[in-house]
Amino acid sequence: MLPLAEPPRSVCILRLSALGDTCHVVPIVRTLQHAWPATQLTWIIGKAEARLMKLVDGVEFITVDKRAGFAARHDLREQLRGRRFDVLLHMQLALRASLVARNVPATIKLGFDRARARDLQWMFTNARIAPRAREHVLDSFFGFSAALGIKDRLVRWDIPLPESARAYAEALIPDARPTLVISPCSSHALRNWRAERYAAIADHASRRHGMRVILCGGPSKLERETGAAIEKAAATQVINQIGRDTLPELLALLARASVLLAPDSGPAHMATMVGTPVLGLYAATNPARSGPYLSRLWCVDAYPEAARRFRRRPPEKLPWTEKIEERGVMDLISTERVVAKLDELLR
Repeated sequence: MLPLAEPPRSVCILRLSALGDTCHVVPIVRTLQHAWPATQLTWIIGKAEARLMKLVDGVEFITVDKRAGFAARHDLREQLRGRRFDVLLHMQLALRASLVARNVPATIKLGFDRARARDLQWMFTNARIAPRAREHVLDSFFGFSAALGIKDRLVRWDIPLPESARAYAEALIPDARPTLVISPCSSHALRNWRAERYAAIADHASRRHGMRVILCGGPSKLERETGAAIEKAAATQVINQIGRDTLPELLALLARASVLLAPDSGPAHMATMVGTPVLGLYAATNPARSGPYLSRLWCVDAYPEAARRFRRRPPEKLPWTEKIEERGVMDLISTERVVAKLDELLR
């Protein structure tokens, strides 16, 4: 069955969420497009993530409202009635994604190897990628293209930005002055750093490096409150854009920025897509697995300390997917470590 002897007519990708993981899928899309330019690519994706990923050219997108449950799967089945894909790349381990996969007609349903196929994913596939251990998420996704017979890996995103998004970014970063963008919040609250520490970095960036500082993020109550707290604690003036942009506008802003400061979150991977270095804050999660792919050198990595303090074991003894989302874990990252990493990056 695999590897394929010739390019398939159609390939369907199933990856609904989260935003960062959908960013990791794009190089797989570019790899498939390069190897098989005539193959039709369809991507089944969550509604929120589609607001950004629909910028990816050459792909048909079908959105699924993850909150709608059975109704969403019924709608998908109706949309796909009469269609059949040569290959389904089932790239998400959650059971809800596998229930979606049941409604996708495909000759080959390719999933993870048995060891990684959590939440019974192996029951919803008829082919598996090669076993690998302790890989970055993006590298694990390349297992799918390799299983199809494509040896090359294109670590490339090439996202075309709308003119309106470019204009938004140019209004905020109109010149060559270096700009630090801070995206302070993850959707997982225990991955977030303290507002006063972000403020200290903003002050240092402005005072030492003459940087413009812009805050970005979504419209949630937590994000707005965090942005207000950073503004209040900072001596330097910051531009607070939290809750004021779209995902394409944020991507364009990150493309013009000098550095992004963020915890493990979607914007860290969005910045990677446009080639902006990420100063990542990692203690609750392991940057070797989920850090910004091109900026792991610039991550402040307190995951080993977190493993020893909260799990009483060195990180190499923990499961590869282990998250240490404990109260106080992000306090292991000091402002001094972040300042040193920022200074090193800017040098």
